[in-house]
Amino acid sequence: MPSLKSLKTRIGSVKNTQKITKAMKMVAAAKLRRAQEAAEAARPYAERMASVLTSLSAKADRGASAPRLLVGTGKDDVHLVVVATSERGLCGGFNTNIVRGARAKIDSLIRQGKTVKILCVGKKGRAVLRRLYGDAVIDTIDLSHVRRLAFADAQPIAERVIAMFNAGEFDVAWLFFAKFQSALVQITTGQQLIPAPLAEADAAGAGGSVVEYEPSENAILETLLPRNIAVQMFRALLENAASEQGSRMTAMDNATRNAGDMINKLTLTYNRQRQAVITKELIEIISGAEAL
Repeated sequence: MPSLKSLKTRIGSVKNTQKITKAMKMVAAAKLRRAQEAAEAARPYAERMASVLTSLSAKADRGASAPRLLVGTGKDDVHLVVVATSERGLCGGFNTNIVRGARAKIDSLIRQGKTVKILCVGKKGRAVLRRLYGDAVIDTIDLSHVRRLAFADAQPIAERVIAMFNAGEFDVAWLFFAKFQSALVQITTGQQLIPAPLAEADAAGAGGSVVEYEPSENAILETLLPRNIAVQMFRALLENAASEQGSRMTAMDNATRNAGDMINKLTLTYNRQRQAVITKELIEIISGAEAL
């Protein structure tokens, strides 16, 4: 049985931990609102961009002059999987869920005989993926220096992915991130980036009216498709930022309550043991007095 001193030390240690987790919960809650607003503000633009590209792709010439980002290389032998996780831990199952979703896709591709390359955005998913897939992890993009995400932070990542595609390093690109739904719910999302996964639209377009494009649809797509990849990457980073803070707030709240339960149990054990020591000392005093 632990001594009174060790119990008292442990109670103090758990109380200090509880103060830290409570402070982290409050900080995450303060950051969550701003991150949530940024993520929700980015969704309409990204969705409208996808809608415009769908309309354009339905009318575009998919022959030899079609943009490669639209039609791809004609093969799907090599896949690039971009896994976006956080730079910091203590955020519950946020990173684990993203890595689990990416692993399911990677394992499926490997079973099909495909070659997989992995690009990590954020260092928390790197260790697990490197341990499982070794040299398939080609690099990690560090965003730890970024305090507030901007489009300029996502654009270099998109440009690197496009440069790799133009160099023939892969045929298909996937992006995995966590879509923010609430502080309790973050949905692991896998999205195809290259070639653009655009559904066929009818001739009337999404709005029900015929749209004439000038210059040609292919010329517009040559400009919009690279920007769309950057927009989708930026949206993924914003969704991740909100999901990370929501998951951290929930995890720290649970940790604070668990620390409180542990303090109560340790305090009860301490009081019982202290009472037992006092009772033993009283019995010894009374026994000594009666012996005189």
